Amino acid sequence: MGVKPSKPWYQVSLTELTQVMSSDLKEGLSQDEAAARKMEYGLNQLAEAKKIPLYVVFMNQFKDFMVGILVIATILSFFLGEYLDAITIIAIIFINGVLGFIQEARAEKSLQALKQMASPMARIIREGKMDMVPAAVLVPGDLVLLEAGDRVPADLRLVITNRLEVEESALTGESLPVTKTDKPLQAKQSIPLGDQKNLAFMGTMITGGTGRGLVIETGMKTEIGKIAHLINEAPSVTTPLQHKLEQMGKSLVWIALVLTFVVILAGIWHGQEIMTMFLAGVSLAVAAIPEGLPAIVTIALALGVQRMIRRNAIVRKLPSVETLGCASVICSDKTGTLTENKMTVTEMWHSGKTFQVTGNGYDPQGEIKAQGRPVKANLDKGLQHICEIAERCNNAKLIGHKQNSNSKLKVATQLSSWQVIGDPTEGALLTMAYKARKEVETIEETGSRIDELPFDSDRKMMSVVEESTAGEAKLLTKGAVEALLKRASHIYWNGEIVPLTNAYRKKVAEETEGMAAKALRVLGFAYKPLSAYKRESNSDGLEKDLIFVGMVGMIDPPRAQVKPAIQMCRQAGIKTIMITGDHKITAEAIGRQVGLIYGANNQVLEGATINEMSDSELTRAVEKVSVYARVSPEHKLKIIKALQENGHIVAMTGDGVNDAPAIKASDIGIAMGITGTDVTKEAASLVLRDDNFTTIVSAVEEGRNIYDNIRKFIRYLLASNVGEILVMFFAMLMGLPLPLLPIQILWVNLVTDGLPAMALGVDSAEGDTMQQKPRKRNENIFGRGLGWKIISRGFLIGLMTLGAFLIAYEENPNDLTHAQTVAFATLVLAQLIHVFDCRSEYSVFHRNPFENKFLVWAVLSSLLLMLGVIYWDVMQPIFKTTALSLRDWALIFVAAGIPTFVAGMGGVLRSKQPKSALSLK
Repeated sequence: MGVKPSKPWYQVSLTELTQVMSSDLKEGLSQDEAAARKMEYGLNQLAEAKKIPLYVVFMNQFKDFMVGILVIATILSFFLGEYLDAITIIAIIFINGVLGFIQEARAEKSLQALKQMASPMARIIREGKMDMVPAAVLVPGDLVLLEAGDRVPADLRLVITNRLEVEESALTGESLPVTKTDKPLQAKQSIPLGDQKNLAFMGTMITGGTGRGLVIETGMKTEIGKIAHLINEAPSVTTPLQHKLEQMGKSLVWIALVLTFVVILAGIWHGQEIMTMFLAGVSLAVAAIPEGLPAIVTIALALGVQRMIRRNAIVRKLPSVETLGCASVICSDKTGTLTENKMTVTEMWHSGKTFQVTGNGYDPQGEIKAQGRPVKANLDKGLQHICEIAERCNNAKLIGHKQNSNSKLKVATQLSSWQVIGDPTEGALLTMAYKARKEVETIEETGSRIDELPFDSDRKMMSVVEESTAGEAKLLTKGAVEALLKRASHIYWNGEIVPLTNAYRKKVAEETEGMAAKALRVLGFAYKPLSAYKRESNSDGLEKDLIFVGMVGMIDPPRAQVKPAIQMCRQAGIKTIMITGDHKITAEAIGRQVGLIYGANNQVLEGATINEMSDSELTRAVEKVSVYARVSPEHKLKIIKALQENGHIVAMTGDGVNDAPAIKASDIGIAMGITGTDVTKEAASLVLRDDNFTTIVSAVEEGRNIYDNIRKFIRYLLASNVGEILVMFFAMLMGLPLPLLPIQILWVNLVTDGLPAMALGVDSAEGDTMQQKPRKRNENIFGRGLGWKIISRGFLIGLMTLGAFLIAYEENPNDLTHAQTVAFATLVLAQLIHVFDCRSEYSVFHRNPFENKFLVWAVLSSLLLMLGVIYWDVMQPIFKTTALSLRDWALIFVAAGIPTFVAGMGGVLRSKQPKSALSLK
């Protein structure tokens, strides 16, 4: 085959290309040579990561530290003879394992989706004959034929182009199709992917024209293959919640072991039987470890997922819900995420007058305005000329609306939105023409096209020749303004055709610069009457002495809801960053429109600059930059890693293949559900069903609420467990009889704790959730005072329970069962009152206790179960309880209420109105 070129492929001439690739630009490869190269280079397909067997994936679910804790709890429960408890814990372990297995089995399908993007078939020339072959058998040196609608089957160096346009947004992030050339490119420095205009890349789509290309790279060596490699190499990120629960589980084990050992020794020291104390110690160990916690976390996340689906966010990985709640940075792609991904004309200009064009996308609902007032195109000859040229010098069609059968607006009643067939720019021009001329009842075809001069990158214009029914010919031209001005001799100005003097040229140039500064793509329009017409081989002979009419400016506009959503993110202490492959001017303009660039926050960083920066320089720079332009997939990864180095929890949104590696490497990846590619969706943790950036804000709120709810039931469970342990600990230190029996401790731990904790998992958010700063990545789950609340409330619950036990025991030392029943009832009731305190970060008086109906029913259920244990004859021998008097209940209610209401009054006195994230910045 020869050797690889010493310079980039885009700099290689066609002569050099044939030498390097040992291939003929007309005949292609021979069948024998193609077969030999297939043996050397393998199939043109993306390599899959080594698959882990399903049974290994399933077994890995049980390596989690908290699962180990559950296993220990199961063994201890069997040892105590509590077989029902052990079966329950085993069920929890199995359910968690199955859920994790299902999630993980679906999570790694990115490469399969990438493979589906590759063209299944390709038209090639071998030995001078055209053939249709599977794209997988292409080899370097194959000659490939391209036309509109094809997906490029490999990386190609183009050798022939005829108005060839390629849509590359999935790779580069650019909205507009790229006009390709077959000429070598000369550059002193590396050219970005989006500017390599003589190359076509695997997986991109041909939107117009025809061409031929020689295969230069196949399989994993293509640009899309490099992205596949990045997806493979991107590390899986442990979510903050998983990390915190693992830390907490380890801490609880050591605390449980130490306290259990101390209680057992203290009891034996004071004369208790060794077996009795051992059973009590084991019961306390089981109580200290909240074995229901993983199940409750899973339930809370699953219920949060259901709520998020109702808000158009589909969660693929449960822990990502909580992770999004602590995101401090959202990195968003521009095209299709912040913008509509539909070119739209927003301005028109002629005769020194500027007009605004309203409406979105390709929907022709909109109008032309001048100084805020609607303008009828049929009353403005300049607008009529522009609209005529825009419509006639155009090969696109709009579908989605019923119109005159001769119009380029075709009916498609089954479509829910307007779509363009053909070039997006030409679709935008058709939409503009319809908006301007909709006051006319019908748009009649007044002539027929008799010739076309296609657009090319040298002329930078397209022209058509139309002949009217009266036999008069006219040239209609659109293209780059500077190209039209060079060929124009006159200008249409206020209804008259006048010479195009330098003064007029200056006015046109100034207006062009003004539109370009707003990131608008500017197109000019011109025409020329033809007294007689002959098809001319040289277009230069026809496209001269033009009459310049005016111009339009178009852009891929921001989504209407994006700016307020970004403002909400800022209020919540979340920084929004735009990362795009588009040009700097366009990126900066969109950034200003959506509110990313404001005040001193005005830096825009380009990919070329990132290449020149060290990792440490980039890590410092990312804190000051909100817009990145002209970036590659590798740049996106660097930016995300730099943000993570600074301690940020990063969410990455996107829709293209080029976003997939960064989405996987981020703490939480968010894909667009409508415009997103399968690759992006499979790599993401969250998919937006409506492609609406505001849905991310809703998801952030839901994620924060879920994390707060997890903190609530951790607070409730651990404070209750601390109370249980301290009752036993203090009693043993004082040499008292056991205030609680092992079976009673297990009952409280599994029944009283479980139902209210689950109800806390569906609690509504507090009013200031979206005014708080995101929590830090390294924030301990016991941070923000949670640890103190657990210890203080647990201490008070334990103290009051022991106090009630002492009062009952001293009144009748011979009736230990009565005193233990009082202690049991006090502990249960104190916990059920305490659960309402756990709903607020401030105090029990800050929220309506009856808001959470699930919690009210859970507490009532636990109360009924407690009364059944105390008063039902069948249960009394099992749990060693006895009936209580009204006097006993008066003591129980007072003792049980003190921990919550005393702490609640303190919270009211200490609490202040929380500051918002904005005021804290």
